[in-house]
Amino acid sequence: MKIAFISDIHGNAVALDAVLSDLKHRQVDKLYVLGDICYRGPEPKRSLDLVRSLHTEVIKGNADEWVVRGVRKGEVPDQALELMNSEREWALEYLNSEDLDYLKNLPTHLKLEVEGLKIAAFHATPDSLFDVVPPNEEDETLSARLMKPSDAGIYIYAHIHRPYIRYINGKVVMNIGSVGLPFDGVQKASYGLVEIENGNFRTSIERVRFDAEKVMRQYDEADYPNREMMKQVIQNARI
Repeated sequence: MKIAFISDIHGNAVALDAVLSDLKHRQVDKLYVLGDICYRGPEPKRSLDLVRSLHTEVIKGNADEWVVRGVRKGEVPDQALELMNSEREWALEYLNSEDLDYLKNLPTHLKLEVEGLKIAAFHATPDSLFDVVPPNEEDETLSARLMKPSDAGIYIYAHIHRPYIRYINGKVVMNIGSVGLPFDGVQKASYGLVEIENGNFRTSIERVRFDAEKVMRQYDEADYPNREMMKQVIQNARI
């Protein structure tokens, strides 16, 4: 059984196309989406439509919450608040009420059991859509903030756009990175893969090339309100 986990598409439908093609090539059996679908990219509507067409379980990310109700003071640096809300307003022009209801009603947790292996997945932490848990935290911090419920064997999250895999007390913590906006300096989409067979399992981070130049052109063509910064993020895979 091959199970893929994708997240943080951020309106980059070009990168999502590339990842979905890769999943088909790898003959993945099941796919799950861990949020942040359409905000901050040049194709919010197509990204959301692609995710919905997968007919799979999807959970909410902080950016999905922002699309629904706006970015609030204290959630981002004060100097970024107005600009990020202008980006949200731009995205709303492409979405309808049904799209907003879909995002609003997404669940926040995913619990799976495959061949006796329990997997817990969430966007940022089990308790928050917004908390940041970086790769270099101590084992004790990762355990306290991410490893809930205690009976899971694999914990999967996204949000930080920096993929990694750690092994703590005989269990796996995996960040699957970002499909649309990688921040680790690798200009390739990222997703997580879990392969389970006969009681054995393997976890990996997969990287997929996408047409970054096309995405940067899309920001210009769409007259995106923060296009110069977002083009630099795409170009450098860093924020």
